[in-house]
This record gives sequence, C-alpha cells and structure tokens, in this order.
Amino acid sequence: MAERLVGKQAPDFTMETVSGDGKEFGKVSLSDYRGKWLVFFFYPLDFTFVCPTEITALSEAADQFTALDTEILGVSIDSVHSHKAWINASKEAGGLGQLNFPLASDITKKVASDYGVLIEEDGIALRGLFIIDPEGELKYQVVNHNDVGRSVEETLRVLQALQSGGLCPMNWKPGDKNL
Repeated sequence: MAERLVGKQAPDFTMETVSGDGKEFGKVSLSDYRGKWLVFFFYPLDFTFVCPTEITALSEAADQFTALDTEILGVSIDSVHSHKAWINASKEAGGLGQLNFPLASDITKKVASDYGVLIEEDGIALRGLFIIDPEGELKYQVVNHNDVGRSVEETLRVLQALQSGGLCPMNWKPGDKNL
C-alpha cells in the first residue's frame, strides 16, 4: 500500500543539477531550500512532447513564484548531460531554451521512488508536483498520468492558499476570505 506523504517531512534528497542557463553543473539537497517554499516537480523524460510545455510555463511564471518566496526545482531520471543538451538545444530542435530554475538528475530513480512517482516497469516518473513548506513539511502533492500536463495557475493558487495560513474553501482565490 502507498504511504502518505502530505503532512509529513518531505523525503530528503541530494541530486546533481544543471543550471537553468545550461552552463553549470552542481548539487542540490532538500536542506538547501530550508526557509523557503519549494515547488518540486517530476517529469518523465527530456526531449519529449508534453514536458517542455510544463517546464517552460513554470519558467515563464518564475517571477510570480519568487514573489511568493518560492523556489522551483524540476527533476527527471535523465542525466545532467541530457538536461544540459535539452536546455541548450534550440526550440526548433525540440529544446527548452534557458530556464529560470535548475533541473536535477534522479538517474538512480531513488528520489522518484521515495516520492511515490516511479513507474518501475518503465523506469520513468509520473508527473508529480509537490509543494514543500519552509520547514520541510510536504503540504501538497498532485500526481497524474503522463499524457496530461499540469497547471501553473492551479499551482500558484494552491501555494497562495497554503501561505494564507487559514482554511480555504473550494475555489478559494487570493484575496478571498478564509473560513
């Protein structure tokens, strides 16, 4: 049976990364985000079709997340070298172009497994998105079939609802009253 993650400390991780400009390799750990909110999302593979629509949409909205004291980190099972090639490839060639956040490599598939999004028989991750609070508690998760992209607007809405500190009814939007 699957284990619940929401309301618990987010599973720790350390992964190699490539910067959003595709120029630098590094490492990232969950502890690097202490004191900030984190939108942490998994996607199946580099050089695919739905993934770049999500990744570039999140990158275009990065300023909105930054204004909410929130970092973004994308991850797949691909290597940092594949991530770098994808960032540096032209959009006409199926590339991403520069991003406003890093991409991490879960080449061992351990992090995808720890977060419950690994499709073991295919060796790739489902589209999982997690919001982790400044103390490392996992506050939100959504996991969906790889055929369907996620919504930046809904991610921002949920983030703001979580940051409001109160009870938020159905269809709550920033500026609405809490219960």
